[in-house]
Amino acid sequence: MKFRRIILVFSTLLLIAIFVSGYVYASEKSQPNILVVLIDDMGWSDLACFGNRQATTPNIDRLAAEGISFSQFYVCAPICSPSRCGLTTGQYPYRWRINSYLDNRKRNQERGIAQWLDPSAPSLARFLKANGYATGHFGKWHLGGQRDVSEAPLITRYGFDETLTNFEGLGPRVLPLLNVFDGAEPKKYSLGSDLLGHGEIHWIDRNQVTSCYAAKALEFIQQAEQNEKPFYVNLWTDDVHTPLFPAAELRGDGKNRTLYYGVLQELDQQLAPLLDYIRCSETLRNNTLIVLFSDNGPAPGVGSATPLRGRKGSLYEGGIRSPLIVWGDGFVDSELKGTRNNDAAFFSLDLVPSLLKITGTPPDSDIVFDGEDFSDVLLGKIKNQERNQPMFWRKPPGLTDPPNHAMPDLAMRKGNWKFVMQYDGTAPELYDLNKNSPESNNLAESHPDLVEQFREELHQWSESMPKDIEEKTP
Repeated sequence: MKFRRIILVFSTLLLIAIFVSGYVYASEKSQPNILVVLIDDMGWSDLACFGNRQATTPNIDRLAAEGISFSQFYVCAPICSPSRCGLTTGQYPYRWRINSYLDNRKRNQERGIAQWLDPSAPSLARFLKANGYATGHFGKWHLGGQRDVSEAPLITRYGFDETLTNFEGLGPRVLPLLNVFDGAEPKKYSLGSDLLGHGEIHWIDRNQVTSCYAAKALEFIQQAEQNEKPFYVNLWTDDVHTPLFPAAELRGDGKNRTLYYGVLQELDQQLAPLLDYIRCSETLRNNTLIVLFSDNGPAPGVGSATPLRGRKGSLYEGGIRSPLIVWGDGFVDSELKGTRNNDAAFFSLDLVPSLLKITGTPPDSDIVFDGEDFSDVLLGKIKNQERNQPMFWRKPPGLTDPPNHAMPDLAMRKGNWKFVMQYDGTAPELYDLNKNSPESNNLAESHPDLVEQFREELHQWSESMPKDIEEKTP
């Protein structure tokens, strides 16, 4: 009898232990840590795991080997500021008049662009902070506080506890010293940021800027661990944007493409301490999701989007399609690790509702996102899902068209169809991306019914957005 009591007590305690451990695990999973690595101006095929043979990126490639990569992921704009706005808000950046890159006050006014992102806009960081997350932004911002715009809100106004940025934002920032090739003294490169105030400035060699941001992000993550808080961290690198100043041993023949790949390799190396810390920590490895992609296509003459058509600033695939890697050891099924999803077509606006779903974070009840929940796709639970609405894009105002070809003003993707046209509906181009990813075979003449359907859908969407200055001009 006594023995039976002992067994009963032991069994009860064991059940309690199992229940408690299961509850702890569920609690951890309900608030996973999020790290968003946004690389600047990296092309669709620049990473070695996406086909590059000119540079090695072993640390990022390892994320792909242990996670899922996506070949049909898009950003919401072909240039930096609106792309970052969409990632922050989950809404089309045109709703907030962030239609192109933020420049000086005069140029912004000329193009009909806001001087900064309205702090009343939805913010992923703000939602997560309200749900108990420690929130940090480290790296390029470019949503206000650049050039001569000194009264822009600090980045903390958008829901971040701690920030460190570059010359495209306010608050504490790191400004580069360009280590010139001829052996002369390094030159300060600030674009006027050092005159704006609003934060301590640290000058550092250009080729160490990413390392500085990654180290600050790691320090922030360690502090969040000590405080037993989940974290949401933006690591938005200024690399591989120009000016290109890799370490001397990576400069080779000094050509732009060589310098670019040198910076890309340094970027990969400088991310390693942060990525390794997460991968090697038992608690972080099992409860952290890393999302890595680029803000737009490659700048002319440097990175590569091969075989896609177009580059940064263009609404063709090379300007808006980005490599996407999602790593999460505790979230991605072991059978899917190292796989490539070639089916799911979605874009950066979808990341906001998806990450809110994954973290169990409710947005404000009155918020309507343009993005849709693709959390099951991100985590590999399903291979594909159709968007309820097409993806739409608008050409950034103020960009110069290449010789002999007017770039499309508007674009949309619906299913496998890609359609582009001018604001007035002329110059339609229709592509079946399932058969013609490089957009070389225009099917507009052979599918007039689809052209009319898509022209009307694209026109209605464009009319629902605030007008661009260029669109208003006769």
